[in-house]
Amino acid sequence: MTMRDRVMSSAYMEWAKTRSRARFTLATSGLAPYSLAELPVKIEDLEINGPSDYGYQPVLQAIAAHAGVPVECVVATSGASMANHLAMAVSISAGDEVLMEHPAYELLLRTAQYLGADVKRFARIPEEGFRVDPAQIEHAITPRTRLIVLTNLHNPSSALTDESTLRRVADLAQSVKARVLVGEVYLESVFERKTRSAFHLGAEFITTNSLTKVYGLSGLRCGWILAAPDIARKIWLLNDLFGVIPAHPAELLSAIAFSNLDRIKARSRAFLDANRAPYNRFVETRDDLEALPLEFGTVGFPRLKSGSVDAFCRLLREKYETTVVPGSFFEMPEHFRVGLGGEPAMTDEGLKRLAAALDQLQTQL
Repeated sequence: MTMRDRVMSSAYMEWAKTRSRARFTLATSGLAPYSLAELPVKIEDLEINGPSDYGYQPVLQAIAAHAGVPVECVVATSGASMANHLAMAVSISAGDEVLMEHPAYELLLRTAQYLGADVKRFARIPEEGFRVDPAQIEHAITPRTRLIVLTNLHNPSSALTDESTLRRVADLAQSVKARVLVGEVYLESVFERKTRSAFHLGAEFITTNSLTKVYGLSGLRCGWILAAPDIARKIWLLNDLFGVIPAHPAELLSAIAFSNLDRIKARSRAFLDANRAPYNRFVETRDDLEALPLEFGTVGFPRLKSGSVDAFCRLLREKYETTVVPGSFFEMPEHFRVGLGGEPAMTDEGLKRLAAALDQLQTQL
């Protein structure tokens, strides 16, 4: 099959764009949108055109300061999805072996397949809290492996991978001369403890992030890659094929957002703290679900012990005006993902409707 004949798409993104919204939406993985009105911005702060040939310097410097890295290690991208695409594209060639977590965010899997990778998997086991087990990677890795791909926090479970585990993954990658790509768009929702990018742990790491998930700033499309300077340069040049230059008003607004990030983060923490408690009470009282309580993160990923998740999601949407993400989009059809980044009142009512739908489902079994 030629490149012209090949068609690649994301069933999840099509669903998310066309069927995820409802009166009570628990299907989003990020924070509720942050309003422009809440940023201290005036019309004279914005301009249509500006100097951003290979990144707008105030944004690059803000990302570098935020991540604690030299600016030459930063590549600004149009969101985290493009960041992941570019990072994979400079790391592998068609036919290379990529070792990816299971379950995985569908866009990561589809991107690797689109690039012609031979995708192998390592398991993140639900009964073990979806943790990264280096033994699983060691069992699956081969001399052909060129890239190991994982998310931290894990999408869809919000499991945190600690630095000691990441160092062990790096050792395994180094043994076959592979790199490690870590998607970190949810990592900054770990408010309770100090975290840093895996990029700091060794030359094997490339990491991706954005202002979207934890900060509710999706419309700015402010994503980034952290990579060694030589790799970063290759990514900038590759991006000329895709983005050329970004929308300058979004760059200006991104710089303003970074200067107000503490205030934006405080809002995010307030929402997640308010929503996590009722979610944990919800899963603890459900005999029909299997789920660990959440310590941090923006999503939960419970397992329905009996019955069809797809049928449950239809009932939930059609009768109870509420949506969650079917686990089939994450290769786990017995699970569903619950988003906890919405307005607390909406989320609380959505969880009540989720419970009502589960109650009805049990009477039908």
